[in-house]
Amino acid sequence: MLSALALSLLAAPQDSPPPGFTPLFDGRTFAGWRGRPHLAPGSEETWTEEERERRRNEWEADLLAHWRIEDGEIVNDGQGVFLTTDRDWGDFELLLEYRTVPLADSGIYLRGCPQVQIWDTTEAGGKWELGADKGSGGLWNNQRFPRDPLVHADRPFGEWNRLRILMVGARVSVWLNGLLTVDHTPLENYWDRTRPIPARGPIQLQTHGGEIRFRNLYLREIQPEEANLILAAAGDEGFRRIFNGRDLRGWAGPVADYVVVGGALQCRPGRGGTIYTEEEFGDFAVRLQFLLPPGGNNGLAIRYPGSGDTAYVGMCEVQVLDDSAPRYAGLKPWQYHGSIYGMVPAARGYLRPPGVWNFEEVTVVGSRIRVELNGTIITEADLAEIEQPMSGHEHPGRTRTRGHFGFAGHNNPVRFREVFVRRLD
Repeated sequence: MLSALALSLLAAPQDSPPPGFTPLFDGRTFAGWRGRPHLAPGSEETWTEEERERRRNEWEADLLAHWRIEDGEIVNDGQGVFLTTDRDWGDFELLLEYRTVPLADSGIYLRGCPQVQIWDTTEAGGKWELGADKGSGGLWNNQRFPRDPLVHADRPFGEWNRLRILMVGARVSVWLNGLLTVDHTPLENYWDRTRPIPARGPIQLQTHGGEIRFRNLYLREIQPEEANLILAAAGDEGFRRIFNGRDLRGWAGPVADYVVVGGALQCRPGRGGTIYTEEEFGDFAVRLQFLLPPGGNNGLAIRYPGSGDTAYVGMCEVQVLDDSAPRYAGLKPWQYHGSIYGMVPAARGYLRPPGVWNFEEVTVVGSRIRVELNGTIITEADLAEIEQPMSGHEHPGRTRTRGHFGFAGHNNPVRFREVFVRRLD
């Protein structure tokens, strides 16, 4: 492993990391890094141990041929494998500086996915038709969500550029030389656009076409409580609180089956039923935080008529479930957390462990519904296009255009807090 290499090159001392950050590069060695090419996350897991060892040795030799350390700077000649962290990262804030040359093309892979773009943005660079005239610092490989930077912020060749990258879930914000170039935008999964990017993965320094130098690489991991605050603050215009944190004023249904604990709404153990807002909604978005006990089970009632099982008579029920619990080992795909119960499965792997607060946003427009969990879109569907629900049962309420929002309790003490709604119609 390259992290064990001691390339003891003399180097100038690095700047001190900002408070809360740790260095990713010690200024002297490639400790904590290895070589890895443009390769889909998880690819190595499918190889035999012999194949994995052989390829990693090849990548190590390639790295040593094209990467070096000079005066506390990482230098690449424009060729070779990408410099890749040994560790995988989830939510983080990354700081780094880079300096490049004409015709060079580079980028920062996040969780093994391309990329925050770095390139020659001059007309002489020959890539204006690809968008280079817009500048560096964009999510160039996006197709559905914005890919171009908001502003051209590159400094002239010969000068150092500073990047700040904030990543929570799939959502990325980028500042280049102090200017915002990406604003809380989902990074798409280049390797499989039908799925969100992985919840964790390495950081890679990509390069080709010309020399690039990196220095002062610092990273700060973002913990769930801070991640929730970041997600709640983004695009919060128009949202209003519908649970006051003190009592169930404004709610109807079996409210006696719920209790307020520490500012959170909780289903009483062994009790259940669907409580719902007195208001009705057509098109809307709802934001909330939830905490699951081990094996916890609840649901979000969407356009609920006020009686009956919301999974069938409402537009739908969005699952809220500790699907990692042993008791749920036999779940169907449409029963996992974030799924549209009986109809649409959610992408898995983005739910935090029991006892940790999660942030979720559900958006309903017409017959379409989207579920975003901890910053990653895990479910999207048009229920009008479903001819035969996966459960094999009819869901007649899926065509409802209005109804209440609520919580479908299933006898477990699941907690909800910070519940906000925004009308979209």
